[in-house]
Amino acid sequence: MTEFLPKDLLDQLNAARRQSRRKRATRVVHVGDEAFPILDYSDGGFAVDADDVPRLRGLIDIFEGPRHLTQALIVASARDGDLMRYEFKRNTPAEMTAPVDFERATPPVGLIARD
Repeated sequence: MTEFLPKDLLDQLNAARRQSRRKRATRVVHVGDEAFPILDYSDGGFAVDADDVPRLRGLIDIFEGPRHLTQALIVASARDGDLMRYEFKRNTPAEMTAPVDFERATPPVGLIARD
């Protein structure tokens, strides 16, 4: 059916489809000071818009809203239509607490009262 539509109409439909995917994206990949929406995410990797995002590589951070999810090392996998797919070489979940360099004293669980 798409063979019968004019090229400018097809371009507008594709642009509207890309805009809709971009609005639905909740996860974002941060590379340095730049952030790009993730259009497709799985355990093995993610996909971004190939036309709007420069070629990514190396260490990246993935956020969902303000929450830091993972820090990952990525490699470009393949171009899939208007998406560029990336695979994780290393994917480390982000920790919300920092490790401590000392042993914490544990308080007593229960105290025996004096009579």
